[in-house]
Amino acid sequence: MIDRRMKFRHIQCFVEIANERSFKRAASNLLLSQTAISKTLKELEDILDHRLFTRDRGGVELTAEGETFLRFAKSSIANLQQGIDGLYSHQAQLDHLSVGVLPSVAARFVPTVVDRFAALAPDAVLRILDGPHGYLLERLKLGELDLIIGRMGPHTEMKGLSFTALYRERIAFVTRAGHPLLDNPVLDEIVNWPIVYPSDSAVIRPIVDRFLLEHAIGDLPRRIETVSGAFGRIYVQNSDAVWIISEGVVANEIENGVLARLPFNMDTTLGPIGVLEREDWDRPETARQFRQALREAADQTAEA
Repeated sequence: MIDRRMKFRHIQCFVEIANERSFKRAASNLLLSQTAISKTLKELEDILDHRLFTRDRGGVELTAEGETFLRFAKSSIANLQQGIDGLYSHQAQLDHLSVGVLPSVAARFVPTVVDRFAALAPDAVLRILDGPHGYLLERLKLGELDLIIGRMGPHTEMKGLSFTALYRERIAFVTRAGHPLLDNPVLDEIVNWPIVYPSDSAVIRPIVDRFLLEHAIGDLPRRIETVSGAFGRIYVQNSDAVWIISEGVVANEIENGVLARLPFNMDTTLGPIGVLEREDWDRPETARQFRQALREAADQTAEA
């Protein structure tokens, strides 16, 4: 059994002294003082209970025991370096894909995509960043993201980008289960309740504004503007608020009966969910596999 007192620094110092046949040069190579390297060697000789070098005016020479130990010490360092190099080599070979996801797809659609992608590219490293549309779009244009999944933004923001539609999704008016509006669902009545409303940065904001304008619903005095799905879920479940949000954000809560969709006709809010990419992006094989996972997940979503 290897003595637990023996450390890598002992082996490293010993090999460096043997290579240089000089304490001074070995210390310089290892960025140590001569006193420190002499102390380290002394510790190693005490652990092994053998002299490894002889020292005289002619320099430093290995003893017979030192010659024997050197062969194995060099081998151990070489093997360790190969192991380290192998780790970095493997890491470099891993395919990385950075994906931005909008709140409308993060909770329901993207988990299915990730499962499909893992089957197609098991060694790939997938980075997922969620956030509002403007923030993700800036990251995409800077090259920090490879693609974005969600609704397409305004055409003015699409220069140099491509959008491929996957499926369509509505906006929904959502409340807690048991909300009084569920018994008498009249759209005009929402003005009498607190409203969780998409903020200016939300890609669905213009669609919601237009929908309410078309139905002659003006100011909503008790509204809270936010893009936070975490806040919306907790607040709406524990209050009488009405949440205006993309269906995908709350699909799981609706399915589980925690939240309920008000039965308004929302067909005019149907919009495409898809993938945004830079037009000049040289798509690697990993990205092609990811797009296949997107298509498979989209087919499953459309069937649901």
